[in-house]
Amino acid sequence: MYEFAIAWDWLTFAVRWLHVITGIAWIGSSFYFVALDLGLRQGQGLPVGAYGEEWQVHGGGFYHIQKYLVAPENMPEHLIWFKWESYVTWLSGFGMLALVYYAGADLYLIDPSVLDVSKPAAIAISLASLAFGWLAYDRVCRSPLGNDNTRLMVLLYFVLVGVAWGYTQLFTGRAAYLHLGAFTATIMSANVFFIIIPNQKKVVADLIAGRTPDPALGKQAKQRSTHNNYLTLPVLFLMLSNHYPLAFGTQYNWMIASLVFLMGVTIRHWFNTRHARKGSPTWTWLVTAVLFIVIMWLSTVPKVLSEGGEARASTAEQAVVASADFEKVRDTVLGRCSMCHAKEPGWEGLVVPPKGVVLENDGDIVAHAREIYLQAGRSHAMPPANVTGVTEEERRLLVSWYETAAKEGKLQ
Repeated sequence: MYEFAIAWDWLTFAVRWLHVITGIAWIGSSFYFVALDLGLRQGQGLPVGAYGEEWQVHGGGFYHIQKYLVAPENMPEHLIWFKWESYVTWLSGFGMLALVYYAGADLYLIDPSVLDVSKPAAIAISLASLAFGWLAYDRVCRSPLGNDNTRLMVLLYFVLVGVAWGYTQLFTGRAAYLHLGAFTATIMSANVFFIIIPNQKKVVADLIAGRTPDPALGKQAKQRSTHNNYLTLPVLFLMLSNHYPLAFGTQYNWMIASLVFLMGVTIRHWFNTRHARKGSPTWTWLVTAVLFIVIMWLSTVPKVLSEGGEARASTAEQAVVASADFEKVRDTVLGRCSMCHAKEPGWEGLVVPPKGVVLENDGDIVAHAREIYLQAGRSHAMPPANVTGVTEEERRLLVSWYETAAKEGKLQ
């Protein structure tokens, strides 16, 4: 069992690493081509059928790039298709979902206080939601609503808001964010697999056969590519959020996620406008900053977090241990947290304490006071799915203990 646990942990690390690598490749190529497309210049001397060109310099060399809206007069023998970055990113991401959230469903996926279901039922809900997301999105894009890009994107935003709220009614906060990211990423990768690449292949086949390609194919692919462009940054936020409980583990986590999608739009709008040489809409950064401030505030509702730095056990330990509530705090932490956060965790499948945090004695508790406060007091991030049954009274105790100690200067 010990060797299996180690192998499993390394397997999840390897798949996560692959996911990050391929994600960088996909996002990098996507952002590059969006910037290239928006920055094309039209001028004299372009070949027949060329829409625009751009000169770039990189790595000590110059590149002369030309774009054809349909295709050049003579098809090149070799074409590079930018597709595998998307496919492997999705496959490795799904691998992470299976390894972490499906295999560890009782710890990371299911929260009985939210929805008390069996592991198979929770996994089935997860899979069905991802498939339904793509099918519903694709149907809406193909409907008459898809003819108006602005109206379509507004509608899709409100759909995402609804999905964000819905996932928080099904899974743990951590899993809800992960699934919202997977839901969105599935749509993005499916756009590449089912629409963008097939449409490009149809155009190439028509040209080789001497037929005139259907311009609707390019229009449809362009629409889906634009959607992918604006969804990328929110997906990155959601995938990173599992490290930040104030995002996923608080009362209004679904509203935070909804505002993040708006931030993705404002940030990409600035870059897209700049790349198109249409000015510099600095107002987008102000809007982004305001949205982020609102997000921080939402994470602390109904009470704003007290200011507090890192706890220093070496100077504050005795004073904190001597505080009136510390004995109850110690009992709570040792009873609810130390089976995982121990040098030799007692929770099945854990070989080392999560993130290396050990909570076995008074010094450990004081040293990690701020983390305990944020993850088990102000948010419900810990323990995952509340598997040890921390009560609301115990969470309020942790909050009161930390804030009182910080106010009195015992914790800096």
